[in-house]
Amino acid sequence: MGVQSAVAGLITEAEQQVRDGAWDLTPADRALALGAAAGLEEAVGDPPPEDPLPDIERLAHLREALAALAIALARTHGRLAWFLAACIEALTPVLHWRALPPGDGPDFDTVQPAQEQLADAEDAVRRLAAVLARIGA
Repeated sequence: MGVQSAVAGLITEAEQQVRDGAWDLTPADRALALGAAAGLEEAVGDPPPEDPLPDIERLAHLREALAALAIALARTHGRLAWFLAACIEALTPVLHWRALPPGDGPDFDTVQPAQEQLADAEDAVRRLAAVLARIGA
C-alpha cells in the first residue's frame, strides 16, 4: 500500500469521526490543525509546473513535513494526537529513503525511492494539509 492510500484511509476515518460528532474539535485543536496544515504546505507546497525538484530536495521537504507533524503531535492529545501519530506512521517510508547512492560503508538499510514513491508521498502530504486546513476552519 502506498503512502497516499494509507493517509487517505486515515483522512476518511477522521472526517467520519468529525461528521458523527465522535471527535469534538476544540478551538485549540482547530488552531493546531491550521498550524500543522501551514507547516505541511510550507514543507511540500504545490507540485512544480514541469520539472520536479532534485530528489534530495524532495526528500528534504518530505522530512520537513514529518517534522511539522511531529511538532504538532507534541503539542496536543486526544483524537487529534492519535490522528497525527497515525499520519506520521503512514509517512514512515520517507524515513527509509535516501537520495544519494550508497557510499563505501553501510547505508543503514536505506533505499532510493522511485519517482512514483516520492510523488505519492508528496501528494499524501498535500492532501493531509488540505484536510487539516478544513479541520481547523
